[in-house]
Amino acid sequence: MSIVERHLDKVSPIPLYYQIKQHLLSHIAESAAGEPLPTETALCEHFQVSRPTVRQAISELVQEGYVYRTQGKGTFIFPRKIDRSFNFGLATFNEEMTSKGMSPQTAVLETKIVAPEAAKLGARLKAGGADSGPVFFLRRLRSVDNCPLMVVDSYLPYHLLPKIERKDFTEHSLHGVLQNDYGLLLTKCIRSLEPVSLPPEEAELLQVQAGLPAQYVETLTYLKDGTVIEHSEAWYRGDIGRFTFEFGESGLRHSTVELRHAGETSGRDLDAGAGASEHDQGS
Repeated sequence: MSIVERHLDKVSPIPLYYQIKQHLLSHIAESAAGEPLPTETALCEHFQVSRPTVRQAISELVQEGYVYRTQGKGTFIFPRKIDRSFNFGLATFNEEMTSKGMSPQTAVLETKIVAPEAAKLGARLKAGGADSGPVFFLRRLRSVDNCPLMVVDSYLPYHLLPKIERKDFTEHSLHGVLQNDYGLLLTKCIRSLEPVSLPPEEAELLQVQAGLPAQYVETLTYLKDGTVIEHSEAWYRGDIGRFTFEFGESGLRHSTVELRHAGETSGRDLDAGAGASEHDQGS
């Protein structure tokens, strides 16, 4: 049902702005991401209400992350929310998004072998028991339905992963390669999460404005003997990202990242222990 087929019940005790909001939510559910909402003027004329009434309905949708305003252009529908599981050993990023009926994309932006002193996180690899030899660097852009979601940088000890630079990380997950091609057993990862302002380079890759809120995640992934096999850092778009963690008496039970409106999440130094997975950062 299109918005022009929806009407208000003006004798109902339910506020008019709220009825409009519910009609707009139904309209959003039936529309594609990026489509514009009807203008405030059009909504006022259709529902025969004042502009403040319409504006209140739209403002709540903006605050709740369903739509966003672009000055001089209008109000547009955000990409649909995506719940992502953090449980260790579950489906990869591609498998998970495909199972939700979405189309995942991975772009490999850069791969190179660098000296440990030149690697930004080389010291963390060494502190975790990795050899001080060359470091393999991998930068990827992960998208869903052609909407950029995150930039992921991974640093790995090259002496444990000879010729890894030849692997195709466009089609294969990093952790899948580590386990299937190199026979490594990944037993634990420790993750820290904090809200940041998006740096200019990552903002350009994510097609948003620099300085906007983002979630920055650092992860250390360990082998059974305690060696750090990967140190990664990721920048999630804050305008469509929200992390949820569920805890029980024994610790972390379940956690998800829901991609939605900016500014709804903050947190840091959340240790997911062995409950974290490769695909929270698209590995």
